[in-house]
Amino acid sequence: METNQNIKVTIAGRPYRLSVNREEEEFVRKAADYVNQTILDYSKAFEYKDHQDLFAMIALQTSANSIRLEEEKSFREQEMEVKLSQIDEFLSAHLEEI
Repeated sequence: METNQNIKVTIAGRPYRLSVNREEEEFVRKAADYVNQTILDYSKAFEYKDHQDLFAMIALQTSANSIRLEEEKSFREQEMEVKLSQIDEFLSAHLEEI
């Protein structure tokens, strides 16, 4: 049974109170740490007017990574289907011989 709990994370110096499933808490905290570290890295590497510029760059990077991972997953699933089909054909052919 999933139960929600209230947590507080700080992003770019601002606290945010969230209600998350216990199972998700670790992921949310890691995500907040990732965003904070990326803000720090980007603030050193790029010129920016305010945090919104940094958030936009993080959103773009995260979205691009998500799309790339989804495409890789889809490709792997297709490869897996082909391999499983080949194994099935091989086993079926050999079972018919028995």
